[in-house]
This record gives sequence, C-alpha cells and structure tokens, in this order.
Amino acid sequence: MASLFEYAPAPESRSVVDIAPSYGLFIDGEFTEAADGKVFKTVSPSSEEVLSEVARAGAEDVDRAVRAARKAFEKWSALPGSERAKYLFRIARIIQERSRELAVLETLDNGKPIRETRDADLPLVAAHFFYYAGWADKLDHAGFGADPRPLGVAGQVIPWNFPLLMLAWKIAPALATGNTVVLKPAETTPLSALFFADICRQAGLPKGVVNILPGYGDAGAALVAHPDVNKVAFTGSTAVGKEIAKTVAGTRKKLTLELGGKGANIVFDDAPIDQAVEGIVSGIFFNQGQVCCAGSRLLVQESIHDELLDSLKRRLSTLRLGDPLDKNTDIGAINSAEQLARITTLVERGEAEGAERWSPECELPTSGFWFAPTLFTNVTQAHTVARDEIFGPVLSVLTFRTPDEAVAKANNTPYGLSAGIWTEKGSRILAMASKLRAGVVWSNTFNKFDPTSPFGGYKESGFGREGGRHGLEAYLDV
Repeated sequence: MASLFEYAPAPESRSVVDIAPSYGLFIDGEFTEAADGKVFKTVSPSSEEVLSEVARAGAEDVDRAVRAARKAFEKWSALPGSERAKYLFRIARIIQERSRELAVLETLDNGKPIRETRDADLPLVAAHFFYYAGWADKLDHAGFGADPRPLGVAGQVIPWNFPLLMLAWKIAPALATGNTVVLKPAETTPLSALFFADICRQAGLPKGVVNILPGYGDAGAALVAHPDVNKVAFTGSTAVGKEIAKTVAGTRKKLTLELGGKGANIVFDDAPIDQAVEGIVSGIFFNQGQVCCAGSRLLVQESIHDELLDSLKRRLSTLRLGDPLDKNTDIGAINSAEQLARITTLVERGEAEGAERWSPECELPTSGFWFAPTLFTNVTQAHTVARDEIFGPVLSVLTFRTPDEAVAKANNTPYGLSAGIWTEKGSRILAMASKLRAGVVWSNTFNKFDPTSPFGGYKESGFGREGGRHGLEAYLDV
C-alpha cells in the first residue's frame, strides 16, 4: 500500500558551516604547512564534491608535533586537576554552542545523515568532555592508587566512521589525566578534527597540549613508532591493529586497540517483535552499518523466523535513502569509493556462496557512494557474510532453536565486541550475557552509548576499555 503522505524535502542549511579552501596541520597551537608541502583533498561522499584541500603530515611533521606535545606536557601535567577540568568544561560548552555547525560539517565530510550527527554524535561528543572534566580532580579516588600519574605524550589514531566522537573518546580522558596529545584523523574525514583544533584555541588550551595531524597511514605508522610517544590508542581495522601491536611490542608504550566486530543480535521467541525490529534496524543500518559494534549477524529463534523477517522487510521498505543533509534521511552515503568497493565485493561473494540476497526497492543517487540496505537469508556460519566484517548496511540472518545453540553461534567468530539479546525474561538476559564473549551486551536495545560506560572488545576486537572510570586507566601510570 502506497503511503498517503509524502515527505517534503527538509534540508539542513549548509550556510551554518564555513569550510575554508585549505587547512594546515595543527602543531603547537598554530596551523602550519606540512614539511614537504604535500596536500590531499577531502570530498563529500554523497556528491563527490571537493570540500577542501588539507596538508598531509609526514614523519618530520610527526616529530615536530611530538616535540611540541612533550614540551607542553611539563606544565599541563603539573596543573591541578581542577584547573585541567576548567579547560575540558570549556571545550564541552563550545562544542554544544557550535553543535549545529559541527553536525553539518560531519555530515558533509562523512556522509552520514544529519539526523545522526545532530542527535547522536554531537551530544555524545560534548557528554564525553563533560564527563571526563568531572574526573580530572578525582583521580586519587578512581581506584588506581593514591597518586596516579599521567604517562606523557599520547599518540592517537582514529577512524572515519565517527570522526568527532572517536576524537572525544581519545582526547577527553587523555587531557583529564594530564597527558598531551598528537592525534591523526582518518584521511577521508579530517575536517571535524581541524575544527576541533580551532575549538582548542577558542577555549584557551595551552599550546602543544593537543596537536592534530591529518594524513595517511604512513603518518599514523610514524606516530605509533615514534620513540617519544608513551601511549598509543587506535580505533580501526583488525589488520592495522595487529601491525600496531607488532610495532609497539618490546617497547614500554602503553597500548589500547579497539578493532573490528561481527556482533550477534539474538532474538528469542518471547521478544516484542516490533521493538526488536527497531533494534535490529538501528543495530545494522545506523551510520550505514559502518560501525565496529554493529549487529551484523541476526540470530532468530526458529519458531518466529518468518514472522520477524516479514516485519523486518516491511520496516526496511520505509527507510529513506538519499541526501544526508535532509532531516528525513535514514540511510546516507558510504564513506568512500574504496569502502563501497569492499562492501560490493563481499556481498557478491555472499550471493556466489548461495546466500539469498534481498533489498527493498531503492533508487540510488547518480553521484556519490551508495549502497542499498541489504538482507541475506539462508545463511550458514560458513558463509563469508556471516564471518567477515563487511562494515556496510548488510545484515546476515541465521536461526537457532535453543539458548545454548544461540550462544555457540554468537561466539563462533574471531571477534568479540558487541552483542544484543531480545527477550522478556530478565533471568535469560543475565544467563546469556554471562556466556557471550563480547565486550558490550545490550538487552532489548542496541547501539546505546554513554560516556560513563566502558566500551571495548575481546579476541580480535582488541583490548583495553574506553569510556567510564575504566577509560582513565590506559592514560595513567598505575
């Protein structure tokens, strides 16, 4: 049945953000050119329009930034926690004041819908700075000893799927604990980190405390390997995480890795179907499935498989794909041509292996990088789409009969980042959660985040925790 009402376009204005034609590296409180003069372009995934030209950091720039951070560390770490907290509070308030501007910027540079950047990303970014500001003068009471000390210079490498939020996850606890930072944003999404550099200046943050180095993998590798970096924090692919672990091995650097995932979303026969469907949709189609903790494997109890699948297909048929700046858009653009090619290859392999592919009727824009929301049924645990992290809007559906079978299938993965359980029985939730090898287990919801709650994985999903009191430990000498 056709809808009685059509959505009128509701685009957010681009005029709220002023993107300069070019940006430098942010080192020691100043924007500067790369030592070798190299630059690269950042494009909008929804239109392939060039947004700006950005300086590309190399090894010499990494060294300059680390030296600036080392110099700033002496005074920054000596400040009372209450004084560091003032800077963090100030940054949080400026982020709130500039949230509309930053949301539009993130949508343009990343491709995700404005509804997500405005309602999820930016409120969480501010919340992380507020939260860790509260910890800055209470470190003696965090459970890590009477006088925990900062480590020194933190080298941080973040991905493109949540550019500003991953920055907040890394920088807020580092500053609260008295460390200084050199951060490398992803090459496809450097702009919000560069705007954050401007926020640091606006907040009066001392020079050298935060340094931002846009660049490619070589810059990240140089930062990880730099001998004067005391702590490395990385969020990204498992393959790169393994290389970083090899580089850091044998040094005294502290390391946290938050890597890939293949989360299981488990729906029992007593689950509220409509609520579960909404959770499944947010679990895998939020941010176009480009989420390390996405619920990309749906495990459905056999007796409700057909009913749930019918309901899920109806719901997917109502999702709106298109202009990410339109407030009605549910599914935005894939972040890059490279990521779109990876998704396409894995989906084609799933079809070739015999899984049954389904997508709702969906008109894809002619420019930009797009992929329709996709379901795979008749999936076995041997299928590539049930084992490999696709990092796109692709859901694999498997079935189970008993709780033990659900646990066995959910844990049958090299990853261990997230899981979801849908049932009305609290005892079943607790029993299942204790057996699932996942760092985060959601019950009757999915993809809910809070700065007070630790996040991280098991196995090839990495180690260490970010967020909450636990997130302080990685930045302290304890």
